Amino acid sequence: MLQGIMFVITAIVIDLLVGDPRGIPHPVIGIGKIISGTESALRKWGTGRAAERALGVLLVLVVLSAVYAAAFLILWLAGLIHPVIRSLAEVWLISTTIAIKGLGDAAMQVFRPLVNGDLDSARTYVGYIVGRETHALSEREVTRATVETVAENIVDAVVAPLFYALLGGAPLALLYRAVNTLDSMVGYKNDKFRYFGWASARLDDVLNYIPARITGLLLWASALMTKGLNAGRAWQAMRRDATKHPSPNSGIPEAAVAGALGIQLGGFNSYGGIVSERARMGTATRELAAEDIRQTIKILWLTAALIMLLLLLVAGSLFIGEIK
Repeated sequence: MLQGIMFVITAIVIDLLVGDPRGIPHPVIGIGKIISGTESALRKWGTGRAAERALGVLLVLVVLSAVYAAAFLILWLAGLIHPVIRSLAEVWLISTTIAIKGLGDAAMQVFRPLVNGDLDSARTYVGYIVGRETHALSEREVTRATVETVAENIVDAVVAPLFYALLGGAPLALLYRAVNTLDSMVGYKNDKFRYFGWASARLDDVLNYIPARITGLLLWASALMTKGLNAGRAWQAMRRDATKHPSPNSGIPEAAVAGALGIQLGGFNSYGGIVSERARMGTATRELAAEDIRQTIKILWLTAALIMLLLLLVAGSLFIGEIK
């Protein structure tokens, strides 16, 4: 238990320091290629609602089996070289499942041109991190899109992979990441993926259920400890608005961030020319402003710091217990 916690703490430190350096193969890219190749192969096997649902389940089983087996094999081979090499491999693999630095950096890429009046560049950069159409977004809508995606990804890219790393090490963390990638690639409610991606989307909902609620508590605690954030409004928004979101999980971090900042999220989004209205999260005490992006990044880092603190406290307690 203590070793697992120390692996996770070290993985967080690595991510905060270096993020995802270019030139080093990233497992999520490999997972994406497995998904694309398997999807293409399975699509040839049948069409129609029942067939696509069954093939979608098979896609999940094939991808998750391949990812878990690959992670297990890497660690086993590393262990044959030396136990220290295995530990280093475990820490590195866990670090690839989280994206604290990467998420913050991506949001800052939107923030910088936005505050400098370069709306076109801000639209381009926000298009890299959201699924909605961004070419005609106003400054306010670019800000909203960025805040929403950072808030939502505090679950997907921080809390959930760490949660599963603590439960089952790098293999389980990578398995979660595979489910999350499946959802992002095939979990759409459009004509192409409505049935084929159903299993991926539902499994993502299941695996994020507990981490999303842990995230809500962490966001509330972060707001409680930080001047300028309102923990009371964050809690109220989560209780009142989170269930309005079409996702059973995403509404929790979005509502918490909206409440903490005193802004309102949600509204009209366009996906492939189809306009979708998302429920409003939080009560607006002021208008959205570009600075809210930087404040949301601050919340992201505060949440990561709180996780580190809690893990260090648990690790310290376990260490003291072992030496007594």
